[in-house]
Amino acid sequence: MTADDRAAGAADDRGRAAAAADDIEIPIGRPPANLRVALSKILWIGIWLVFLASPVMDLVHREHGAPATILGWLGLAVFVATYLSLVFRFTSRVDAWLVPGASLVFLYALGSVLAYSLGDAWLGIFVYVSVAMGAVLPFRAARWAIPLVTATMILIGTRTEPVGEVVASLGLLTFMIGFAMCGIRQLVRTTIELREARATVAELAANEERLRLARDLHDLLGHSLSLITLKSELAGRMLPAHPDKAAEQVADIERVSRQALVDVREAVTGYRRAKLSEELAGARTVLAAAGIAATVPAVAPALPEPVEEALAWALREAVTNVVRHSGARRCTVDLAGRQTLDGPVCELVVEDDGSGGSGTQGNGLTGLGERLAAVDGTLEAGPGRKGFRLAARVPLGSAASDHASPPPETGAPLGSDL
Repeated sequence: MTADDRAAGAADDRGRAAAAADDIEIPIGRPPANLRVALSKILWIGIWLVFLASPVMDLVHREHGAPATILGWLGLAVFVATYLSLVFRFTSRVDAWLVPGASLVFLYALGSVLAYSLGDAWLGIFVYVSVAMGAVLPFRAARWAIPLVTATMILIGTRTEPVGEVVASLGLLTFMIGFAMCGIRQLVRTTIELREARATVAELAANEERLRLARDLHDLLGHSLSLITLKSELAGRMLPAHPDKAAEQVADIERVSRQALVDVREAVTGYRRAKLSEELAGARTVLAAAGIAATVPAVAPALPEPVEEALAWALREAVTNVVRHSGARRCTVDLAGRQTLDGPVCELVVEDDGSGGSGTQGNGLTGLGERLAAVDGTLEAGPGRKGFRLAARVPLGSAASDHASPPPETGAPLGSDL
């Protein structure tokens, strides 16, 4: 399994754990999914209605007269309903609905009228006005609205109480709780953004997995099906005169198809890793089956796994293209180490004498370029001296030299002429 697959799996595990946590806790920042969650939200918000105890007790025990008492209960009910509608929607989804400015102005005006008309016991409702301002307004507006609410509360309270007592009892609380709600509002916004980012990461991981699977299937099936096609044609030509040799080709077809099935299963499960030695042997087989004289290295040098895998896929794609598109009679595979200004690199060159190519990259070369880029490698593909030339270079860093022997320098006898 590749590192990207393991990272995607870990991201999925973290996403499932976070989703499970959301199911346990009150999901702040999203609409209630069911009645239980809605009741939990109402209970959480309702706890903070404790500051309404003083106005309620004032209506119950003080004599304002019947009309004033009725209007007081009505005003308190309208105030609480407006406040709860604002804060409940805020804790459900930020910016998913439009709050009319009139709602906040109405809440502020109603609170001022109730406190001014019914006495100091009603000053606590300014706490809720401050909370609503901090919850609904953006900070650039809330930083002016909250001090205005606090100043209004202090101004009304100083009619009967010294300004110091009003500030100490409710003034600081109104001011601080309003700005605390601004912080909670930002926390809710951040929670929503993190949830959306988690969903985006999961989608990107799924897209990356689909891309990996498509790339692996293209490289695996393109090579195997080309070899099966060639051997089928060869068996058909041999069948009338040489049935024994045709039977050998059919046996090879069965072997290749079984191996292709194994490779596809490994690719789907994420455990497929191409090996350079296997691809060199496969290149000799498929080129010989296609009737192309080839010079292919006899053995593969010891390379780090990422470098070996990238070059193995490059060799497979290059040989497949030679067989399917070039019409070549000869193909040369060169694998050598080179010293460049940026450090040592391992270079794979596949060159044929066929009709060449248009230079336009298809899915195979595009996917191959992505594989090489993952290990900081480069790909060059285009017309060569006689036909088409593909060169893949992968750097050999210090980590590579610690774990593997670099391939011989250019000129060393690596190949065997087939």
